[in-house]
Amino acid sequence: MELGFSLSRWAAALATVLVLAMPVRAAGFNDPEDLPEGLGREETFYACIACHSMQVVVRQGMSREMWEDTIRLMVERHGMPELDPKEKALIINYLSENFTASTGSRRGWINPFAP
Repeated sequence: MELGFSLSRWAAALATVLVLAMPVRAAGFNDPEDLPEGLGREETFYACIACHSMQVVVRQGMSREMWEDTIRLMVERHGMPELDPKEKALIINYLSENFTASTGSRRGWINPFAP
């Protein structure tokens, strides 16, 4: 019995659907204005988006201490430029006020690289 749809065609169709779905999943975090309002929104957006999507950030839901550890990790292990102390404080404040476990964004993920 022939299904009329070979495995290679099925795989190609699935790959096409996934590629087309990617921008949809990332939509909503393409500009600073897509994030919650607050002091440090733009600084946070531009500091984070330089290396990865904001989708990565908004899914974390970490405590203030975890955000501090993550930024330290980004600088030490991933080559993120050291932030000015005032900008760093502004970004950590923004992240800890808007993307903590209490905001409901935490999905149980624990940063395996943080101490």
